[in-house]
Amino acid sequence: MARERKKDDERPADRRRRRVVRIALAAILGVALYYALFGGEYSVFELRRLSRRVEQERIRLDSLRAEVDSLEARADSLANDSATIERIARERYGMIRPGERLYRFVEEDTTEVAAPSE
Repeated sequence: MARERKKDDERPADRRRRRVVRIALAAILGVALYYALFGGEYSVFELRRLSRRVEQERIRLDSLRAEVDSLEARADSLANDSATIERIARERYGMIRPGERLYRFVEEDTTEVAAPSE
């Protein structure tokens, strides 16, 4: 029992040293926590911003893939489907087959012209 000390029997220098160590550890942990949250290239806020941007880019990539698929299907139909080519020739260029008549209907202009004021 002679070697065992009670807490009250500690020397003031030992208590001071323990207190300094605790304060230093708390300060180091505080700085590390601050740096993890706010500092550096990989802060929590930066990682959240980057993850939102990745999600936006995934959505954009999906829409571009769908557009590419649609364009590939259209290119394939233009290259291999004569009915599609004929439809486009008739609609865009007004082409007709021999013996057919082309009727064009012009819509009447419904905007009223204001009479000049005197």
